[in-house]
Amino acid sequence: MSSTDGPDLLADLLGEHASLERELADPAVHTDQSRARRLGRRYAQLAPLVETARALDEARGNLATARELAGEDASFAAEARTLATQVEELSARLREQLLPKDPDDAKDVILEIKAGEGGAESALFAGDLLRMYLRYAERRGWSTEILDAVESDLGGYKDVAVAVKSRTDEGIWSRLKFEGGVHRVQRVPVTESQGRIHTSAAGVLVLPEAEEVDVSVDPNDLRIDVFRSSGPGGQSVNTTDSAVRITHLPSGIVVSSQNEKSQLQNRESALRVLRSRLLAAAREEAAAVASDQRRSQVRTMDRSERVRTYNFPENRIADHRVGYKAHNLDQVIDGDLDPVIDALAAAHTAELLAAGS
Repeated sequence: MSSTDGPDLLADLLGEHASLERELADPAVHTDQSRARRLGRRYAQLAPLVETARALDEARGNLATARELAGEDASFAAEARTLATQVEELSARLREQLLPKDPDDAKDVILEIKAGEGGAESALFAGDLLRMYLRYAERRGWSTEILDAVESDLGGYKDVAVAVKSRTDEGIWSRLKFEGGVHRVQRVPVTESQGRIHTSAAGVLVLPEAEEVDVSVDPNDLRIDVFRSSGPGGQSVNTTDSAVRITHLPSGIVVSSQNEKSQLQNRESALRVLRSRLLAAAREEAAAVASDQRRSQVRTMDRSERVRTYNFPENRIADHRVGYKAHNLDQVIDGDLDPVIDALAAAHTAELLAAGS
């Protein structure tokens, strides 16, 4: 099998796919579920490229045969033209698949939503965003788990963190990584008596979920405080000090969890968020050193840094990074996010192709 599109890289990836296939066929590998899952995800990630490479080789062989036979039988000339078009399409697809991959594409994610400017309305919007992502996850067949939530008095969220996991080998980061940023809403708040349209914002932060092999956390670097969980309006959820706040002393990162009933469960949830934040910080630092222009996410809750606007009176959704606009906000807020994400993914691919040309 050969290709003129990055032959060395293609050969390496095909060899990796074959090696993974052998490893996954070994029953001993599956005694370590974490390793088997990691290998399975990488195998699934490479499968489309392998399929395209095989199809391209077959199409090239058929094209060569059709051109040879066209000299003897004119009917093969039309087939050769069709096959030539197929070869061009497969070559273009393979070029896209050989583009540098985000190392986190196959990972699950931790998604955090924080209310920003707009007070109670911003917290309600954060709740709407949470429901949007939960419904999107349901449509994709992903599982979700609320790790921590601080509710507002009116039923929204001041701050909420949710883990999103794939039940298969589908990488979630490859889809949801485009959601990071400040999201702006324009609508008449439930608290507005004069019917005036208000603008508020909520921040979305998407982190690839780190496994223990990705980030080593020294227990001596942690300060762990326990406190009593509280619900909206400050009312006590239970009478035990089960909530946990973890401070990572070297970085100053602080995470907390109060959603579970036991202190042990809250401690594990907080550690999951901490590991993911540390992994994201390490990747950001490495990207900065390499001058790699990674997409910025939430820096502040300033509305001027918005990545997307949700205009309820006009039923309009607009993503300002790629100029995407549609008048189906009701469907998007109900979890129909694929068209928006597809537009962002296509723009990202086009940028990579332009950079490599």
